[in-house]
Amino acid sequence: MARIDAAYNYFMTTYGNNIGSRYESHKKSELRDTYNKIVKANKEAPLYKINDSEDIGQFAIDIKEHANAMTLSVSNLTSTGEDISSVLEKRIASSSDPNSVDVLYVGDSTDGAEDFTIQVDALAKPQVNTGNFLLSEGHDFEEGQYSFDLDIRNHSYEFQFNVNKNETNLTVQNKIVRLLNTSDVGLSAKLLSNDRAGSKAIQIVSKSTGVADDENTLFNISSSISWRELNILGIDNVTQQPSNSDFKLNGVSHQSLSNTFTVNKTYELILKRPSNGEVSIGLMNDTEALSKGITQLLDSYNGMLDIGLKYNEAHQNRTLFNEISSIAKNDASKLAAVGIQSDSMNHLYLDKDVLSDVINSENKESAFETLNNLKNSVSKAASKASINPMNYVDKSIVEYKNPGKTLSAPYASSAYSGMMMNYGL
Repeated sequence: MARIDAAYNYFMTTYGNNIGSRYESHKKSELRDTYNKIVKANKEAPLYKINDSEDIGQFAIDIKEHANAMTLSVSNLTSTGEDISSVLEKRIASSSDPNSVDVLYVGDSTDGAEDFTIQVDALAKPQVNTGNFLLSEGHDFEEGQYSFDLDIRNHSYEFQFNVNKNETNLTVQNKIVRLLNTSDVGLSAKLLSNDRAGSKAIQIVSKSTGVADDENTLFNISSSISWRELNILGIDNVTQQPSNSDFKLNGVSHQSLSNTFTVNKTYELILKRPSNGEVSIGLMNDTEALSKGITQLLDSYNGMLDIGLKYNEAHQNRTLFNEISSIAKNDASKLAAVGIQSDSMNHLYLDKDVLSDVINSENKESAFETLNNLKNSVSKAASKASINPMNYVDKSIVEYKNPGKTLSAPYASSAYSGMMMNYGL
């Protein structure tokens, strides 16, 4: 269990806050294609034992997430099957400060796509209730059945929980956290720790943000029957009131219940933090949009390369590094001609001026062919790593399958899903 906890904790702390992209939703045909690739990979893969190492889980998660980043960078650059030159025909929104305000172009045409400024004064916030810190090994609850009521957005729910004989405070708190998280009522719960005192408290956060004019809170917790237990838990204590985002569009004050909203049905804005002054929102020019897309592609490539370097240093396993770095090495001269250079560690970076010059020259067809080849190579490498990240970890082959008589194993999804099992098995 310790390794399961370590793997999940690493995933949540490192990648758990990533904002989902619209390119992460897929058609049935795309999901079916992924499934078929997994089945094929498992059908032909030999039986192996993963070498016992503390960082195997972290490495596999890193590969999976960076492969996903590579796939998203390809999708952001062009849709599946499109020539990369189509970026010049697309409308791509830009923000002068994407760390404060990110933006997506969601319009069907350039009608209404006027440039504007936004100044973010405050983000929309959720409601937060924080309970009392209780000694984890204490016994503040008597044996019995208890309940509390939850009122949230015109809906009322009753939650019941049992306390068995000699159950600790931590056991009871974990029950309530699981109860709230599995109920799918628009709340998320977790335990806060005070390691010095050896105590924990339940924190409940609304998934929604902001409040309407006739509201003060997003949810309310009460109990007329188990008031003593509710007072012990303290989960009815509001420690952060919900609030709306506060911003100015072209100098005019506005508010929103959420940090994500659309302007003129053309721009989708994602507020990330209060801005230092005004942020300019508009459409990129053609070359700028292409440069941004290529830069994102190279950043994702470099991220995967760094994972290969990290594992190479720790385990002398160069499989991932060699596979990724070969993408650039094979076409180094052609990439240089379009402004993509490499450093001593094989990282790629873009010279925007060179790219702009070649795109506007008579050699642009050759340049787009080179960029398309790079895009396709990155996409292919990302797909391979995502389908079977365990292909790159240290392992010992136990048995090869009988050639020509292999069977499908659709429920053994490339061993990645089972990476957090006891490695000693």
